[in-house]
Amino acid sequence: MYNEIQHILSGKSEVRYGATIRAAVNYLGTGAKSGALDKTDKHGKSEETEILKKYIEAQGLWLKDIDLNNYVSEGAEQKVYLKDSRSVIKLNDAIYYLSWTDYFINLLLNNYFFPDTAYQLVGFFENNATVYAVVEQQFIKATEKTDLKNIEQFMNSNGFRKIRNNDYFNPETGVILEDLHDENVLTSNGILYFIDTVFYLK
Repeated sequence: MYNEIQHILSGKSEVRYGATIRAAVNYLGTGAKSGALDKTDKHGKSEETEILKKYIEAQGLWLKDIDLNNYVSEGAEQKVYLKDSRSVIKLNDAIYYLSWTDYFINLLLNNYFFPDTAYQLVGFFENNATVYAVVEQQFIKATEKTDLKNIEQFMNSNGFRKIRNNDYFNPETGVILEDLHDENVLTSNGILYFIDTVFYLK
């Protein structure tokens, strides 16, 4: 698994919807090429955002037609809107991450571990001078409340160990997955769906 993740981060292997995400990572040109998250925040978040905006403009990735009336919910890191009966749109300003590169790598890791709820990067949106990545994800309708013990059992079976609260760590890969509570992991017909993940690399 370690080698697979390294190949994904270096661009040698692909994941679902990974091409657009990797293109943004490559343009930013930070720590992803070494196969590790750049925790030094080389450019500074605000400077990196300006670099990202040039990329968005050049690629025609600004979205103007997001219907903000279809609001569903929001957390500290993102706002969720219903697109249709099959998918949701999420706006994320990467507030949980030191850099946009870290956020994009989080998307790649999510799509590797949880392809059923993979994020598709469809563009970017700016509101009140804040830049948001716009991702589309399958809409999951919960049929029952998620039991946290089931999450822990699932994570343990995949090499992750709980380190505190609802945070997990895989010592083989160095992957940290945080905030796996019952609103971020839904249960539908007995199956766990990880709809809101926060990945880091140690």
